Amino acid sequence: MTKVTIVIPAAGASRRMLGRDKLLEQVDGMALLRGVAMRACALGGPVIVTLPDGAVARSEALAGLDVQHVSVPEAANGMSASLRRAAHGVAKDANGLMVLPADMPDLTEDDLRHVLMAYETAESEAIVQATSADGTPGHPVLFPADLIPTFEGLTGDAGARAILAANRRRLIRVALPAAHATTDLDTPDAWAIWRENNPAR
Repeated sequence: MTKVTIVIPAAGASRRMLGRDKLLEQVDGMALLRGVAMRACALGGPVIVTLPDGAVARSEALAGLDVQHVSVPEAANGMSASLRRAAHGVAKDANGLMVLPADMPDLTEDDLRHVLMAYETAESEAIVQATSADGTPGHPVLFPADLIPTFEGLTGDAGARAILAANRRRLIRVALPAAHATTDLDTPDAWAIWRENNPAR
């Protein structure tokens, strides 16, 4: 199987949650962050989780999981800070990097495997991006090894969009069920609507 490192950016401040930490919200009986990390670990490759300095509760949510914690002192500078730090931790022999946001409760292990399989079967060094069933671009996104060094040049809070834009000819999109690839929960209202639609979780 392709040796892909999964990066879970989890250094954000949850500013829009009005004092709550979205990554510690309970989903399926555990913190959202833990559930996402467990699904990532199930793929068998290295998993890196970026965390802000002093994120004790988030660290505790990951207890017992085989993940590498990477501190991001400059987390206030945006998503790019997490991706830059994570890129430093990717093994030299890795042949891909999957960016898996921590605030997406609908992504399943099967979804991640589907993206990984598309990457493994691509004829060239493709970027594989998941979409919703209707084709809306989302996450995760899997980047080939030759693009990992470019993460060190990222700035701001746009994540890896600049890398996608510069390499759009290499982009392959893979549809996942429903809105799995696009449902991220950043506000109390978004959480309330999601819980109403997913009472069993």
